[in-house]
Amino acid sequence: MPEIHFHLPEDWTRDRARMLPFYQKLTAGLPQQAQIRLVPIEREGLLDRIEAMAGVHIVNHGRVMHPRALNAGIAYIYPFWHLDPSGIRAFSSIGEAVFRPSQVDGEVARGFFRRLRGRLVEGRTSRYEQPEEIADLGAMKAAVFLQSEGHRTVGETLYLDRWAMLRGVLEAVDGPVAVKPHPRDLDPETGDMLEALQAEYPHLVVTLANIHDVIRAAERVVTINSAVGIEAYLHRKPVILCGKADFHHIATVAKTPEELNRALRAVPEERPFAKYIQWYFGERCLNAGAPDLVERFWARLPPGQGGV
Repeated sequence: MPEIHFHLPEDWTRDRARMLPFYQKLTAGLPQQAQIRLVPIEREGLLDRIEAMAGVHIVNHGRVMHPRALNAGIAYIYPFWHLDPSGIRAFSSIGEAVFRPSQVDGEVARGFFRRLRGRLVEGRTSRYEQPEEIADLGAMKAAVFLQSEGHRTVGETLYLDRWAMLRGVLEAVDGPVAVKPHPRDLDPETGDMLEALQAEYPHLVVTLANIHDVIRAAERVVTINSAVGIEAYLHRKPVILCGKADFHHIATVAKTPEELNRALRAVPEERPFAKYIQWYFGERCLNAGAPDLVERFWARLPPGQGGV
């Protein structure tokens, strides 16, 4: 039987009840097909250890590239997961894949989109806790969602930093612009900078409102590569990304202030939002809640290691 090594946080390896349901289901369902090994993750020297150990290696929240390794992590929206040879989120191989709308079943996509939109948009929920109060922001020309660049992967993937991005939007847009700080950004310097920009640009509106109220009020959404871009797709709103993202296919990507300016002044094109959401989550990710999760996981393994 092949060996599958799950590289996980140490407390998860000691107590499976601490694992996320994705790993609980896999480690419970796979023993008939493979020998399961739970390994406390040590990122330093991990690639060398994988090379020295037989079997398949599943790396939680990883960016390991090895013929017998796959990286696992929540793909922005639960219960969907990446299981990817390159990495997760901005580093996943989905970013290099070609999206062909004509190859996606429109009826299936509409149903999938409707269910996901119902849970998130109509349910007013997001990855981080959101205010329950409904906010009426009026009509916004654009909404900018900030991320903390102290987070390693954001700093690695941005084309424009958050302040260059926000200033670029304020310079290009003639009308109200909403900006929402990241919920986990408690740095007082962020608030100081936003106050200074409000004094310089009277059309800037700083808000902590529910993310869905902000998206709904805006004509378009601008961010580096936050999951809010995908939530904006569920609102059928055009998105401008100012950083590397694996969900860029139906967004406009701006790598310079000039590109951002042109993107904001252009009339947004129609996008196949439903087909894209089905392609990205339904076809490219694993659903941790699906009854056939173990079978789909098995099919993703490298050829010769259980996969096809």
